[in-house]
Amino acid sequence: MYPPVCPLCGRISPGGICPSCREKTVPAADGAFCMHCGKPLADEAAEYCPDCRKQMEGGGSCLDQGRSLWLHREPVAGALYRFKYHNRRRWGRLFAKELANSYACQVRRWQTDVVIPVPLHPSRRRKRGFNQAEILARELGARCGVPVRTDVLFRIRRTTPQKALGRADRMQNLKGAFGVSAAWKPCRNVLLVDDIYTTGATLEHAAKVLRKAGVQNVRFLTISIGQGI
Repeated sequence: MYPPVCPLCGRISPGGICPSCREKTVPAADGAFCMHCGKPLADEAAEYCPDCRKQMEGGGSCLDQGRSLWLHREPVAGALYRFKYHNRRRWGRLFAKELANSYACQVRRWQTDVVIPVPLHPSRRRKRGFNQAEILARELGARCGVPVRTDVLFRIRRTTPQKALGRADRMQNLKGAFGVSAAWKPCRNVLLVDDIYTTGATLEHAAKVLRKAGVQNVRFLTISIGQGI
């Protein structure tokens, strides 16, 4: 009943993202990028972005590495907003297909044992009706041949929406927000999946509790990432 449309512009497009919109997207790894989080770098000689460099100097990160598809700007930003808040959950399969096309080989190089979506608090999930990260993770796992677990990582404390907070406030806001199932036997390599990487605070806290549970390596993939400097 509903013809397939491009998730970025909404026009009919049997192949997913239409050629016009694909030309407007900016790949996150186009040119120099941070070796830790994948943000683009203005200085091609730099190894890390300013945020990751500060984090390394301040004691390091619980995340080993991560990559994203595109910079978080239009038309990607609007499409992800509609995906999450306007119930365009069917677009998750298209976004996950794009992730798999770009990073399936990287997922294998990371020797990924399990894919885990960043969870929503139960109250937020009930309100939204779905977890966008879970849709992405399930499709990505199927395409990469890696099992997906949604019974491992939980949001155990409801937090203030992160959008209006800076990095320091985001980190404080997320303290104690995640928990790991005591019944889970930790594996070596976990891949976290989420829709957007802004400051990395959410993924960092999720990685921290997984590390405490016994996971050795935590990587991430997201659809979009902040531009960085």
